[in-house]
Amino acid sequence: MKLFVKTGAIVMTILLVGGIMFKLADVAIATSTNSDRKLPIYCVDRQDKKIALSFDAAWGNEDTGNILDILAKHNVRVTFFMTGGWVSSFPEDVKAIAAAGHDLGNHSENHKQMSQLSATECSEEIQKVHDKVKELTGVEMKLFRPPYGDYNNNVVEAANAAGYHCVQWDVDSLDWKDYGSEAIINTVCNHRHLGSGSIILCHNGAKYTPAALDSMITNLKEKGYELVPISELILQGKYGTDYDCDHEGRQYHL
Repeated sequence: MKLFVKTGAIVMTILLVGGIMFKLADVAIATSTNSDRKLPIYCVDRQDKKIALSFDAAWGNEDTGNILDILAKHNVRVTFFMTGGWVSSFPEDVKAIAAAGHDLGNHSENHKQMSQLSATECSEEIQKVHDKVKELTGVEMKLFRPPYGDYNNNVVEAANAAGYHCVQWDVDSLDWKDYGSEAIINTVCNHRHLGSGSIILCHNGAKYTPAALDSMITNLKEKGYELVPISELILQGKYGTDYDCDHEGRQYHL
């Protein structure tokens, strides 16, 4: 009986240790997998109170001229992320945006959920818009924002391979919800993530954005922020060599 109990205890110990080892292995695998995940740039690690305002342009153009006028009034340059369809439909607006000194950004050709596409399809979605804008303006775009904020490693790698920085945002204006201009101003200017290096998301074509824009920019400037295009906010270089992004997508120098 003593031998049976002793043998059982040894077996239980082996099983317990083995179970712990398997758990540790699972954790190690999970950690390795997570560490291999590539993130877009949600914001930038900087201390100079520079932030960037961006507009996604995928549908109408009724507000483009008004938005450009307000930005000119405040001497603010921003970034417009444009789909291929928008570029084809409103080429004069694309030229006006470029002429005003704003960043031209790539928002894919067809506004699809790119995490559902193959690596080749991701590359095609990026390159088609790139070629259109280059032919129209001569600009070689370098900033890409995936539609719906939807991405995986294929998307980030396709963007990087095409010479792009993949960019998201850390402050969503929620202008697309049509809550009203005051709601947009309050959401942006009092956002818990707003800080040096923030990237703000707005939409060209959202119902209340033009009405909110003037006061929003004034409020941000009163808080001491300098608004610059994303190309002047982010750290330049090669992903994984010159810079990386932490678990929150905050870009930092390596």
